[in-house]
Amino acid sequence: MSLKGRMLKALVKERLTAAAEEIFALFERTIADFEEELCRSNEENRRKQELLDSVMSPKVLLMKAGEVPTASPEPGPNQGLDQDQDQDQETPQASQTSWIKEEPEEHIVKQEQEQPQQTQHQQQPQQIHVQNTVVKVEHEGVKRFVKLPETDGIFCFAAFLREVTHKFGLPEQTKAELIVTDETGTEVDADFFDELMKCGVEQLTVRSRCPITDLDISLVNAPLETLEAAAAVCDDSTSPRSPMSPNSLLENISLSFLSNESSSSLTQPAAKRRKTIPSTDMDRSEAQQAVHSALKAHSKGMSIFREYAKTKTLSDRTRRLMVNILVTAMIDSYGQPPPSVRIAFAKGIVALFPCLEDPFSRNGYEHFYDPVGSTGYLAWRLKTVQRKSRSAKRSAKARPLQLLCSPTTRRIPPVTEDQLHGEECVEVLSQLTHTDDRSTIREKMRLTFQYRQNLVHSEETLTVFQVFPRFLDTPGLIEQDFSLIFGEDIPERFISKWPTYFKPKVFSECQKIPRVHTCELLSSLDSGPQSDYGWDSDVTSLLLLLHLLPPTPQGQKKMAKISSAQAADHLFKFVQKGSSVSTFLQTVDQRHPFLLCVGERKRQIETFFVVIDRTAVPCAAESTLAAFDTLFKAHYVFSVPYDDALAGFYTFIQTTVYNIDVGLTKETPRVKELRTRLLQEH
Repeated sequence: MSLKGRMLKALVKERLTAAAEEIFALFERTIADFEEELCRSNEENRRKQELLDSVMSPKVLLMKAGEVPTASPEPGPNQGLDQDQDQDQETPQASQTSWIKEEPEEHIVKQEQEQPQQTQHQQQPQQIHVQNTVVKVEHEGVKRFVKLPETDGIFCFAAFLREVTHKFGLPEQTKAELIVTDETGTEVDADFFDELMKCGVEQLTVRSRCPITDLDISLVNAPLETLEAAAAVCDDSTSPRSPMSPNSLLENISLSFLSNESSSSLTQPAAKRRKTIPSTDMDRSEAQQAVHSALKAHSKGMSIFREYAKTKTLSDRTRRLMVNILVTAMIDSYGQPPPSVRIAFAKGIVALFPCLEDPFSRNGYEHFYDPVGSTGYLAWRLKTVQRKSRSAKRSAKARPLQLLCSPTTRRIPPVTEDQLHGEECVEVLSQLTHTDDRSTIREKMRLTFQYRQNLVHSEETLTVFQVFPRFLDTPGLIEQDFSLIFGEDIPERFISKWPTYFKPKVFSECQKIPRVHTCELLSSLDSGPQSDYGWDSDVTSLLLLLHLLPPTPQGQKKMAKISSAQAADHLFKFVQKGSSVSTFLQTVDQRHPFLLCVGERKRQIETFFVVIDRTAVPCAAESTLAAFDTLFKAHYVFSVPYDDALAGFYTFIQTTVYNIDVGLTKETPRVKELRTRLLQEH
């Protein structure tokens, strides 16, 4: 297939994949809306059914006409009907007024009835009294109707507490710790409970004597799928008369144990919930078993095992699937999983899939979850789920201090015995401007290295070029200062490792990515050395690495998102031979270091410059790979931070190739994962 054909195929595949993902996302949102509407309908039907039940079994208090209703359940003997019997006899059908009191709606209905047998009413006034069957109970802000158990006409206080614990899903052992108060806040005990109920008390308040402190359940910030799963668990242990929707579960399961007045409504006993929650203190084998069980229980989990068994690694798509499955499992079991659970699952991943372990990290699983900075794939997915499910911003939590190293970190050089200071240093600086002997220049620059380091860490980079102008006309000084900072071993690592080990692995990894720009870069390798199309293989390998570590927004003021192809322009710039370099630099707005390549074509570069803040520093390198090596070292020599668009790219080169500040540099999970892939021996 031709180059254009492969590019067209990759472009069409990418567009179709994006369209399919949008269609599935719309379909999932539609299904979620339908499910939410169905849950609301079920909740409304349940509420109406409870209202209908309360109406069908009301508390009815019947009184004859002329009697004023009182709160006393037993009328006195003098509270009979005081009516004029002579007038009643003259009127054959006199009206009788009765009051009907119903709970919980508390409607008073006045009904006109015919007066039966006037003489019987004169002889014996009577009152028909029907006792309460339900009472409104409030527990921690939640109001529900509770049935009043009645035995031989007496309301039992202990039976009432049993009904309350069952209705509100409280643990059975907390029944003895419940305090019941009436509408005035007066505590009600077993001695006066029956009399108060017969007096027509309409509402009671129940609270715990001491707050519950042994639970840590929070489903308020959980996604809709989690709420549905939790509702299914609650349906198994609760009465079928009280089904729960995700919305009602969101309202009822919201525990906060910060004070006695905090709202807490648990829908099932804590002992039953703890049975579904595994221990957070897991060793490596237990963590491996937990991850294995979570993946095996999912319908797509076996595909992850098959891919790993075949390739000894996981693609980006499969890794995202695995992280989503495990995060869902953590939320289902723990609600808001504590850091110990996240560490256990990250530990279980690298225990179950050993080839995913990062050999340069302290524990090997920090790219899945790093407890120091709360970063990693698991932490990112949890934050995404919480951000989608919460309705209000939470206050930012303080994070522990981290010891991070970067090119701007002040370092102690290995040798400082023969460094010049004071007047001697000023004299040498004067001599530097009046000599053209390169060996003399290099020696005097070495003697003033400590002074120069103090300068770059306290002043602007441009000031360094004013004090040491030999950087602008003497190649090789950047490499010399870098060797003085790190010694003789580290400076040679990139040139020795990249062509033989990392370069072919980057080519192999990029062949798995069907993207347009990666296909263009790979196809340029087939062109001859005289071709005007594309860079040489060394630059191509670095640009492909940039596609494997694309730019990501960082910091509070995040930069505008750019593509890997746009980020490549922050790394290499080409100028045709014969063009004015100074004129080109006036058009450049980039302040971070980049490599300026001058030549007839991109494959035949003759001169290299490291450009820092529009100042061109010549390189002694004769190849693009050596020139890039000088570009990387310039960040440390002049104390310049990485370009935000190239932060992941440079961090990978720093920690994986040069092995500088391993474990002390902030690395993204993508950097750690790519290192794991490339260092894995297949």
